[in-house]
Amino acid sequence: MKKTVIEFTNYSFTYRSQATPTLHGINLKIYEGEKVLIVGPSGSGKSTIGHCINGLVPFSYKGNVMGSLTIMGKETKEMDIFSLSKMVGTVLQDPDGQFIGLSVGEDIAFSLENDNTTHKQMLETVNEVSKMVGMEGYLQSSIHELSGGQKQRVSLAGVMVDKVDILLFDEPLANLDPATGKHAIDLIDRIQQETNTTVVIIEHRLEDVLYRHVDRIIVVDEGQIVADMKPDELLSKSILDERQIREPLYVKAAKYAGCRITEEMKPALLETFDVSECKKQINEWYEKVTIPHAKQEYQPLLELHNISFGYQQGVETIRNVSFSIHKGEMVSIVGKNGAGKSTLTKLICGFEKPSSGKIMFAGKDITDDTIKERSLRIGMVMQNPNHMISKHMIYDEVALGLVNRGVPEEEIKERVEKTLKVCGLYPFRNWPISALSFGQKKRVTIASILVLEPEVIILDEPTAGQDLRHYTEIMEFLVELQYQGVTIILITHDMHLMLEYTPRAIVIAGGEKIADQSAASVLTDYEIIQKANLKETSLFELAKKAGITEPIDFIERFIVYDKEVRQTWQ
Repeated sequence: MKKTVIEFTNYSFTYRSQATPTLHGINLKIYEGEKVLIVGPSGSGKSTIGHCINGLVPFSYKGNVMGSLTIMGKETKEMDIFSLSKMVGTVLQDPDGQFIGLSVGEDIAFSLENDNTTHKQMLETVNEVSKMVGMEGYLQSSIHELSGGQKQRVSLAGVMVDKVDILLFDEPLANLDPATGKHAIDLIDRIQQETNTTVVIIEHRLEDVLYRHVDRIIVVDEGQIVADMKPDELLSKSILDERQIREPLYVKAAKYAGCRITEEMKPALLETFDVSECKKQINEWYEKVTIPHAKQEYQPLLELHNISFGYQQGVETIRNVSFSIHKGEMVSIVGKNGAGKSTLTKLICGFEKPSSGKIMFAGKDITDDTIKERSLRIGMVMQNPNHMISKHMIYDEVALGLVNRGVPEEEIKERVEKTLKVCGLYPFRNWPISALSFGQKKRVTIASILVLEPEVIILDEPTAGQDLRHYTEIMEFLVELQYQGVTIILITHDMHLMLEYTPRAIVIAGGEKIADQSAASVLTDYEIIQKANLKETSLFELAKKAGITEPIDFIERFIVYDKEVRQTWQ
């Protein structure tokens, strides 16, 4: 019989600032060497479960604990956070928040130095662990020069040097491009198999985690565990759909077609998913769904002409990039971490000046305009909310831009409250920002720009860390703005968001534009996918399995149908 390493028994927790419990009556066992995925809507309590496992609850996040939680047979209430950290290693969704050293080697060695490990043993351990995560060639490199995926590998190495019994990953895919996300899941899988470490993953991107085997999926909703099943069993039921948690797209499409999904069909892995018995239903559904006609194209609003730029003399980060974006259009800019996407947005907003080329807005050259002048027309929502937030309270943060512009107080109140409602933040309007999750902070920063009503909004990973309901609410609100003539540019690693909301995608690789075409055609072009670290949508593979000769058409019809279904949630 497997050894129990984590056990919740009738466990409840109430944060000090709240009147009702965030977790109540949790009973859960996780066994040695298991890989467990925890999913649930935003605010369901899944992150709090993670905080209980690693000791942040109740040692950092104070509150009232009832019931029992044991880690490796020891009651956590009788331990301290340092002792827990020697058993549970945590890799955060934002790796920048847990780096200590200036170089990769220094950061990996930090815990060993605190334990007074001998220099010889430290070198041996750092070399051994860095090889396991594929970072042995970067030990002298600066942390700040690394890509998102490399930073995550260093974070993992930093907790592995303690030879912890449990590895806890808090949304490890949130800031990674699709191909790097696959590598991350591969790495977690390999580490788990080689070391027999127990792995707990908290993640919204269910389909991406299921790229490799998972023993169990725990579904949390309203502070309770509502399901604890093997993946094949869970996907054969309607539990995820009822809680508006995104199922794998290929499973969702098969369900829309009327296929009865069973455990025997092995739906948890795309490669093993057997649709031989329901090919006819998928084809019939495909024939019935119609695609609306393309909308009229408006005049160009934002134009980049042969833009080049480098942070260092002689090294170009952006090379000769040109494209036009029309008024009222919603466009994705995609590519791997470090491709130059964020640099392009800095050039558009005026944070950096191009070394050559020009930027036009509504036919006027704005290349030499100041940041303030551009900010009246162009709003930017950054990827990391902590880089934007400057106020303590949610209402004050969203109102700040309007206050600075001298808008009357009554109008500020009306605009702020309206925006907070759309972003799902109105119930928290009087909360301190420090009490929010990463995903909720993200919505605060989106609200702080939306309330200013700019002509162009650039959003860097707008839905990272959001559950499907909030993803839908935010994106449908952006669609409403688009209908009113607002131009929206999305910088994203979410390939389904690109497919679903942006008919057109601009692909950047190595600082150059390598494609500017329909989103569906981008994700069915192997060469573009490889160059830009993208990932083929699973709908493409499902279409091929079902014998559909026009997979791009199938993908587009699924997008239309799925959006119509989710619009009924509004």
